[in-house]
Amino acid sequence: MSEKVHTKASSDRQPMIIQGGMGIGVSNWVLARSVALQGEMGVVSGTCMNSVLIRRLQDGDDGGHCRRALAAFPFRDITETILKRYFLENGRGGAPYKRSPMFSAKYTKDLVHLTVAANFVEVWLAKEGHDGKVGINLLEKIILPNLPSIYGAMLASVDYVLMGAGIPREIPGVLDLFAKHDEASLKLPVEGAGPEDDFRVRFNPREFFDLSSMPELKRPKFLPIVSSAVLALNLMKKSTGHVDGFVIEHWTAGGHNAPPRGQMQLDDQGQPVYGQRDEVDFAKFVEMGLPFWLAGSCGTPEKVKEALALGATGVQVGTAFAFCDESGLGDFAKTSVLESVYKNEPLKVFTDPLASPSGFPFKVVMKSDTLWDEKVYEARPRKCDLGYLRSAYKTEAGDVGLRCAAEPIDAYLKKGGLLEETKGRKCLCNGLFAGVGMGQNQESGYQEAEIMTAGDDIVNLKRFQKKGPSFSAGDVIRELRLGVVHARAEEPGFLNSFEMRA
Repeated sequence: MSEKVHTKASSDRQPMIIQGGMGIGVSNWVLARSVALQGEMGVVSGTCMNSVLIRRLQDGDDGGHCRRALAAFPFRDITETILKRYFLENGRGGAPYKRSPMFSAKYTKDLVHLTVAANFVEVWLAKEGHDGKVGINLLEKIILPNLPSIYGAMLASVDYVLMGAGIPREIPGVLDLFAKHDEASLKLPVEGAGPEDDFRVRFNPREFFDLSSMPELKRPKFLPIVSSAVLALNLMKKSTGHVDGFVIEHWTAGGHNAPPRGQMQLDDQGQPVYGQRDEVDFAKFVEMGLPFWLAGSCGTPEKVKEALALGATGVQVGTAFAFCDESGLGDFAKTSVLESVYKNEPLKVFTDPLASPSGFPFKVVMKSDTLWDEKVYEARPRKCDLGYLRSAYKTEAGDVGLRCAAEPIDAYLKKGGLLEETKGRKCLCNGLFAGVGMGQNQESGYQEAEIMTAGDDIVNLKRFQKKGPSFSAGDVIRELRLGVVHARAEEPGFLNSFEMRA
């Protein structure tokens, strides 16, 4: 685009609304760009982006957006290789998707090039033509792709990096090193490792790219996603670099949740029981002096007002944005839920303690006996062909092996896994891809079934359906900003500044 749109977010003002970074492909560049254009923080999901990019290319790259972004990627030879290998001008015609190589503890050139380029593409498109704020969300638990993913996002001048599902102490230092194109590493949690072991994944950009004429990169701000003040204080004191604020996520949020403190107990429906120990002391966050945003069932004006009253900068909202027009959810999944909400039909979000091979509780949307039904996934042939949620273990030879509790049971047991660890596990990788309309048609003829996640806030979607079942990201922002007006209406000059933002 020849002319850049200037937004209020181009100033130093912190966004009051962070659009949640939901994978796989739900928080896409279209959604993030729409939110950023309206002066709030748009966030793309960096989860599985190497596979997301190549599936878009194999589906014909509708609109040419991926190719336009790849044309801006600073390494033309890599762009040409990716397009030659994966782009199908007329689409794949129902054939199985060609898969990306799977990650291991040692990076390969082709996979690094693809992952860096994919994250560059997503952030570049989200930032195209405006100066609003764009972040990328990654999971500490999916550690292997994180270094090249972050570097690719930084090549596209990402403004924020957000990370949850673990304790990301090393990420601030990674951002500092990558700004200068220096090597960075992350400690790799390896089951069976002893105190003498130091397993790490390492990424040196200079080994994979010609950076002789590349200037230093902008260091993005870092916002870890935490569930307690204790964890936040730990990150402030022990991180390898500067932490710029926090997103405080309640267990009612969608996707992966932090497990309850103490021994896991289940209610009569089989969901984890959270208690007083899992609630947050917001006063301690205020004392830390850093900006913070509340997340988890915060998608109403009342919750925005409440968050501001507690001293928060604002809120992070996922579920409402997940079901808006611009999100990457597949048409069938999105429409089915929205029509059910509009007709007041029952929906349930089940916090499944077993579904995710990561071991973290994971929220699954349940609707009727035919859609997102437990029996659908019990019947799924076990196959691990994407591998993002594999965990590392120490082999008998002293090397690092990878296994997934949702892979074929015999294969998992041969790798030293335990039979009880396979119970109830689901292939989230393939299920979530199906949820965004990119489900794999396996060579066996099996079509991967959808898995969709949302927060408990799904019950509040109807408040956005003022003109019918569907709504836009702008509708969500306008509704949430009512809470800001209510909370700050008495501040001198606030209403005038608010009208400028709106």
